[in-house]
Amino acid sequence: MDQETAKQLLLDGGTFVFLGVPQETEFGIDMQCWNTDEDFRGIKMIPPGLHYIHYSAKNTKTGDVAPRSGFMHFFEKKQFLVKMWDKSTEDMSTEEISEESVQRLKDNLFNLDRHLGPYPYDIWQKWKLLCSQITAELAAKLSPKNGIIRASLELMSMTDEERPRGVKSGSQDSETTDQEPKATEESTSKEPDEAGDDAVPGQSEAKKPKLRVTQEDKENAMLPDLKAVPGTSLRFTAIPRERFPAGAAPGDVTKHSLDQSYTLELMIAQQDEPLHIIGELQFAYLCFLIGHSLEAFEHWKSLVILLCSCDDAIHKYRSLFFHFIRTIEVQIDEMPEEFLADIVMNKNLVYKKLREFFRTAYVSKVDGRLLTMIERFKDNLTDKLQWDFTGLDVDEEDERPVVVNLDEAE
Repeated sequence: MDQETAKQLLLDGGTFVFLGVPQETEFGIDMQCWNTDEDFRGIKMIPPGLHYIHYSAKNTKTGDVAPRSGFMHFFEKKQFLVKMWDKSTEDMSTEEISEESVQRLKDNLFNLDRHLGPYPYDIWQKWKLLCSQITAELAAKLSPKNGIIRASLELMSMTDEERPRGVKSGSQDSETTDQEPKATEESTSKEPDEAGDDAVPGQSEAKKPKLRVTQEDKENAMLPDLKAVPGTSLRFTAIPRERFPAGAAPGDVTKHSLDQSYTLELMIAQQDEPLHIIGELQFAYLCFLIGHSLEAFEHWKSLVILLCSCDDAIHKYRSLFFHFIRTIEVQIDEMPEEFLADIVMNKNLVYKKLREFFRTAYVSKVDGRLLTMIERFKDNLTDKLQWDFTGLDVDEEDERPVVVNLDEAE
């Protein structure tokens, strides 16, 4: 870090004090992570803006590391944030630190300073690109209500009323656990005269087909019904299921099935502004990349697929797609290698939808700076990762229209 930057961060940078953290705990900020020593007290010189603080407790006897936990926080200039470690829960304490305690630490900053590690400034420029559209308000809106983002969801048992297998029929309760297979077999064992017009005369009960209950069904029935502990789930925007307007003509149904701009419009309507879609894409990616949340990865993938499936919206929301290209380009650059390999080897939906997105740009009238960015993105993927995007003007084998000869069909 050059001296001018260091001086500026000393003046304007934030400070995160984390007291009582056990030695060898995995602690990190943004994309950097360390194992703490006994002198660790926190991080200093944090650039103003959004940051992701994360940690994992480590069992010093077995070497086992707990699933990662963390939180996003928007640091103001010179902000002084203090948290405590709770030994009983082996987690960050949820208790608020009194203003008097915070002030004492500020007054003792000269002695505290040598126990604070400097922010890893070499990651700052890339970090800003990864979270450029995540505002403080958006981060708070998408984070769990309790503020803690966890790699593993906290689960609890459902009540009888919440269980998906529990149903009520008339005045009697019918549990479809152990009783369901029995009830199914009985329903397929009626006498011929009770089975309706489709029954075969003279067919014996023994020859009637019975629904088999597999071992997997039995094992699944024995599993407990669990749900996320209230306040612990990430609060992503639900992607609308509607693909076309109600009462749409058959031709419009076909159009909207091929072009999901209508679905994107519905999702944008749920945001304060269109670019919050990109902010949510960035938030989901960081919760996956840093927070190790598979739930976040699935949402990121769904958003990428939706944005790559639009045609009309590219022209209407040029700024949104401009930032989409900038965002996904740096995201793929930071994606773990095993996920990149899976994208190509298995030709999963992300790879297919990127091909579809580039094809849309190829056949439509996308022009100017946006087209230049799309072409550069495609070329970079080909050069760095050897991804094949040739033949964009030709339909994929499984996407070609099926021609039916009506005369032969008759």
